[in-house]
Amino acid sequence: MAPFLGEHGLLAHQWLQRFGRGHQRMGLAAWFLRSSCAHNVPAFLDAPTTTPLGSRWLTVGEPAAPRPRAGAVGSSLVALHVIDHPNSPQPAHPASTVLLLRDGPGGVEVLMIHRSSKTAFGGLWAFPGGRIEDEDVPDGTGEDPLPAARRAAARETMEEVGLQLEEDSLVWISHWLPPANAPVRFSTWFFAAAAPAGLVAIDQDEVHDHRWMRPADALASHHDGEIELVTPTFVTLEGLAGCENVATALAWESPEFFATRIAHNASGARVCLYAGDAGYDSGDCQQPGPRRRLVMGKPQWVWEDTR
Repeated sequence: MAPFLGEHGLLAHQWLQRFGRGHQRMGLAAWFLRSSCAHNVPAFLDAPTTTPLGSRWLTVGEPAAPRPRAGAVGSSLVALHVIDHPNSPQPAHPASTVLLLRDGPGGVEVLMIHRSSKTAFGGLWAFPGGRIEDEDVPDGTGEDPLPAARRAAARETMEEVGLQLEEDSLVWISHWLPPANAPVRFSTWFFAAAAPAGLVAIDQDEVHDHRWMRPADALASHHDGEIELVTPTFVTLEGLAGCENVATALAWESPEFFATRIAHNASGARVCLYAGDAGYDSGDCQQPGPRRRLVMGKPQWVWEDTR
């Protein structure tokens, strides 16, 4: 099946071709996959873009020669690929998050945390995770960002909820990228893993509370105004709600890419469009054809995927 062609040029599947083979054994997953993974990737990244990560340089698009940031002359730097739109006013910082899953009496449950006002997403309910830091980039991994993303997810899980994860246990399920003009931008790898044994111990700094929740219950709480979610969390919970147990959730084979494009429908509701939606390239919500979008109506958000 031919890949979905968008407006920006270089396809994200080229990134998969470059780095994906080494991660197939990890069991790449996508709960929203209805057809070939190549059909669902957005087209973007037509020019190299760099952003500093500590003493590392993160390169988007074709590899560029690593360059030192100010004050780092003579340092040993590494070029690390990060998925981003070219020429964004604010380059996306790489980040990772992880869905910790367990089997409960009513089905699969996921650990949700309530972020404090100190964080970029203060007041929201989310999954453990955060920025990829310089210390997360393993030696000898070259430009491949996935080892660093896995290590960051495991580190953040320990720091935020006190649970220790094996990096190799993390299943890559999706990647999320906000619009190029978003005020807060993270290029985020989403992972899932069976929750390890042990009690959750939140840090009481960046995290104020936690709950083990069935995905359907979390979505219902959002609908009722009891908790706040961001788009990636909401859509991920929608996909997870269709899984009977942890084994089912971790059994799929391909990750999915979500590069958000914002539009508004005829009633004025905000709509997040994704590659595969008939209106994705044009930004026209009325374009006839398949749907892959989140309609953020009031009071209800609705995920539509008719592929």
